[in-house]
Amino acid sequence: MRTPPRPRSDREHALTRTARVTGLFYLGVAITGVLGFLIIRPRLFAADDAQATLANLVAHESLARAGVAFELGMVVTQTLAAVWFYRLFRGVDSFAASGIAAFGLVNSVVGLVSAALLATAVEVSVDPVGDAAANVQVLYLVSNGLWGVGALFFGLWLIPMGWCVLRSGWMPRVLGWILVGGGVGYVLSAFVRYLAPDAHVVAEALAYPASVGEFWMVGYLLVRGVRRRALDQAPPAVHTPAPVAG
Repeated sequence: MRTPPRPRSDREHALTRTARVTGLFYLGVAITGVLGFLIIRPRLFAADDAQATLANLVAHESLARAGVAFELGMVVTQTLAAVWFYRLFRGVDSFAASGIAAFGLVNSVVGLVSAALLATAVEVSVDPVGDAAANVQVLYLVSNGLWGVGALFFGLWLIPMGWCVLRSGWMPRVLGWILVGGGVGYVLSAFVRYLAPDAHVVAEALAYPASVGEFWMVGYLLVRGVRRRALDQAPPAVHTPAPVAG
């Protein structure tokens, strides 16, 4: 004989907890990305001066190593966010939820390879091999290139995420459309960046909606979790199965 269904409070805790843990990991992606890519990297990498890049790495070795650590932190949080988004949305649309996880894991691979390149650059600056300045510069350029082409998957993972928001009704529909549109814009920005290198303003503008959607999603998951009316319709996939009485 099966035990009675769990009370609404248990369902509320399960779904809301999953949503907030997902938001916490997503916030981790944002924090590590901003610190590593937008704050530390510009202080070390001089795009037009290989000697300056090498000198920065030598003078600020600890900062360079911190940059590698933040990229690794992004890999960890991105991987966990991808897995938890699947856990959150698998009962809504398993195909779309799998897409979020798969595309998110590709983002992690991009970050992992980039971290390896930056780590190698630090080692070359400490123990030079060949033309140290040229080698370090190339490693940073390849890392930048990885993030440039990686915009494809940073955009692609937002599209099924937005679709799940629209299908579930757990978050505002406007958020779902912004995520879908932002994901498409992010993908297009990768092509614009390389097909029309002088149109960098256009490429950046195409990526803005994605940033708005991502920060909104992070905030909503952390603060609200899901809409309260969704709690009565929570899919069983997000809960632990009830025990079976003998």
